Amino acid sequence: MSSALQSLSDGLAAAVEAAGRSVVQVDARRRRPASGIVWSAEGLIVTASHVVETEDDIGIGLPDGRKVSASLVGRDLATDVALLRAAADGLQPATWIEADALRVGQLVLAVARPGPDVQATLGVVSVVGPAWRTGAGGLVDRMLVTDVVMYPGFSGGALVDVAGRVVGMNSSALMRGASPALPVATLRRAVEALLAHGRVKRGYLGVSTQRVRLPAALQSQLGQETGLLVVTVLPDSPAERHGLFLGDTIVAVAGESVRRHDDLLAKLSGDRVGQAVPIRVVRGGQVLEVNVVVGEREEP
Repeated sequence: MSSALQSLSDGLAAAVEAAGRSVVQVDARRRRPASGIVWSAEGLIVTASHVVETEDDIGIGLPDGRKVSASLVGRDLATDVALLRAAADGLQPATWIEADALRVGQLVLAVARPGPDVQATLGVVSVVGPAWRTGAGGLVDRMLVTDVVMYPGFSGGALVDVAGRVVGMNSSALMRGASPALPVATLRRAVEALLAHGRVKRGYLGVSTQRVRLPAALQSQLGQETGLLVVTVLPDSPAERHGLFLGDTIVAVAGESVRRHDDLLAKLSGDRVGQAVPIRVVRGGQVLEVNVVVGEREEP
């Protein structure tokens, strides 16, 4: 038994050591520094957006002990991702694996560098589930929640399997009372968008909606039980400019059914910004289509 425990202990220490070569310190706020993960050898660092409180004078503590400066490439508040460019090259990028490689109950480690040395906590995978949206509407490709303890400065650090591979980026800001991690698919989308535009584009109609049950005749006609009642249309919004009205019930966007608010958010992807998109609504008991040019939602 003791040899098995020693082997497990040695394996976990090796995993932390391996992952720690790609975990850096991020000093971008007044209180304790946080952590980040090396995305590319040329100095790209992914971290949690909420730990980057200043866009000037950002410091990065490298695994070899060097201190270098960094600039903010861009951030996505909705998924709590920030991309930094450190004034360094020859860094060791993390070895990533997809979140669906994990199973509930497997051991994982939170690896961070809030100080000059790497730190870690041990836990298990609590939830592996389908895609979900944050409170700010950001799409996360996979639900990945663990019971690792998120000590101060651990946000932006790596969630690591027992082989030292990085499964996701930890964030304490996305879910109250739990330790979620953003999987590599979500980070990859954010990084690509931030490199291209400095932000993640999201579509915007300028309406607020409430889910409602459709009359039986419309349920049969449309093949769905619910839609979204438009309860607010903002002045000079894409919705107002292109003919969506208070009291309309949205049932489809671009030919795809809309039954709940998450469906609408999913249809307003960044690639539809500036495009005319057909929106099917129920108005006065009749089904009709309105072409709306999707705007871009401004981040607060």
